[in-house]
Amino acid sequence: MTDEQKTHFGFQEIPEAEKATRVRGVFSSVAARYDLMNDLMSGGVHRLWKTHLVDWLAPQPEIELLDLAGGTGDIAFRVLERVRRDGHATICDMTEEMLIEGAARAEKRGLELDWVRGDAMALPFADGSFDAATIAFGIRNVTRPEVALAEIFRVLRRGGRFICLEFSQPAIPAIEWLYDRYSFNVIPALGQAVTRDRASYQYLVESIRRFPDPDTFAGQLGSAGFDQVRVRTLSLGIVALHSGWRL
Repeated sequence: MTDEQKTHFGFQEIPEAEKATRVRGVFSSVAARYDLMNDLMSGGVHRLWKTHLVDWLAPQPEIELLDLAGGTGDIAFRVLERVRRDGHATICDMTEEMLIEGAARAEKRGLELDWVRGDAMALPFADGSFDAATIAFGIRNVTRPEVALAEIFRVLRRGGRFICLEFSQPAIPAIEWLYDRYSFNVIPALGQAVTRDRASYQYLVESIRRFPDPDTFAGQLGSAGFDQVRVRTLSLGIVALHSGWRL
């Protein structure tokens, strides 16, 4: 098997054709307690990171938003509430169980969104359909992120913007040391206690370490055609925001 036919699933090397199925298995398993786990793992700080994303996006009324790997709706809800519901959001996620959880949350909030099961590498939308696209903690789970970036570029209108929120690696060695020990020792154990699924959270921790550094990922956005690519790091480099425009 050649390198081109392989990809990573955490620290494992697997055939590319297997990754999407394995990722769906992870999120199908944890969907019911996904939001609770996000709060527990980050001490609620993930909410601030997502607010930073929306602040930087600065959505305008009548926005047409695509939120990829949108799962339970966190980003889309924030955007719609920021524009006082004067806009429309489409959630695209490949895991049905996550979409079901998100739709139930949206109903409780009285929000109307489109929920689409789809693959980021083959988006089921026409060229130039959206004013903005977002993805939070999802791009590292895509088999070929460069293909997904090209698809995102395709479905954005001219003048459209893409923002990605993803885990990164702390820039300060002492913080990185603490972060690694917390990630590998606490998060899988917490996943076992809360979701009865240690393996899925072991994968999620490992997948962060396989994701490119911010400068490398910024280069991938440029290669996909995005202009004015910018990076912001948060929480001492634990996460990074990437922004790019289709001009």
